[in-house]
Amino acid sequence: MKTSLRIVLGLLALLALASAVLLAWAWAPDIAPADVEKRWAQAPSTFIEVQGLRVHLRDEGPSGDPTPIVLIHGTSASLHTWDGWTEELRKNRRVIRFDLPGFGLTGPNAADDYSMAVYVRLVLALLDQLGVQRFVIGGNSLGGEVAWATAHAAPQRVERLILVDAAGYAFESTSVPLAFRVAALPGLRAVMGHLLPPGMVENSVRNVYGDPSQVTPELVQRYSDLARRAGNRHALTVRMAQRNTGREQDIRDLKLPTLILWGARDRLIPPVNGERFAQDIAGSQLVVFEGLGHVPQEENPAATVAVVQQFLRQP
Repeated sequence: MKTSLRIVLGLLALLALASAVLLAWAWAPDIAPADVEKRWAQAPSTFIEVQGLRVHLRDEGPSGDPTPIVLIHGTSASLHTWDGWTEELRKNRRVIRFDLPGFGLTGPNAADDYSMAVYVRLVLALLDQLGVQRFVIGGNSLGGEVAWATAHAAPQRVERLILVDAAGYAFESTSVPLAFRVAALPGLRAVMGHLLPPGMVENSVRNVYGDPSQVTPELVQRYSDLARRAGNRHALTVRMAQRNTGREQDIRDLKLPTLILWGARDRLIPPVNGERFAQDIAGSQLVVFEGLGHVPQEENPAATVAVVQQFLRQP
């Protein structure tokens, strides 16, 4: 009996030691917003108060543009994912991009509500404050879903729609970024706000690129810094539990010029979903990019924005 007790106690001690070692290895405390902003909120970044949130915003290009282009990033990304597109589009068009609540430098909302209705209301409220009534809207992944949901909610305000590897339908991933898999584990939610295992961010970013060799150290650093912005990791675990489903009829209801872009190597949301958007949105145009993954606007901004510019010139 005593021998069995010693064995059990020994195993518990080893488990406690292993847990302590794991926590020490993966421990990465939050970074204060002000410290993250020093590096990633350089000009032309500004902040605007919208519905009680301090929203990180970049508003560039000619202010007289009657229909600005609004760009919305995906899960765990930020407005920086549109840097390449903006560099070209702002030469002739006003481009508005911002960090969604729970991501980037906007940070979490107090209600922990990341439902699609909340995102759409924020988009429209932000544009109201900027005095923008009619606009073109585009988005990637989660941002694509926010874009088409906004077009559905306010069809009189949206002139054109651009969907980039957008969410909206059920899908079967062939590979899911490690950070998303960990954030979706209910048992780890209590500690996920303090952990970021070495290599997890790089693994996750490489996972969504068609050509992982294009992932640079600076890109990984940006994703890592913004993930550690106070509150963002907790917000990610909450949003992963609040997935929006069952609104496919809303997609079929859309009646506006729509461009659909997809990376042929997207392993998170497969290209077949792009085909479904093209089938369900009457008159839409689908362009698939060989060699690119889930974030084609980031991986090859020149090739993808050229198609966007052609689409914007169409009557």
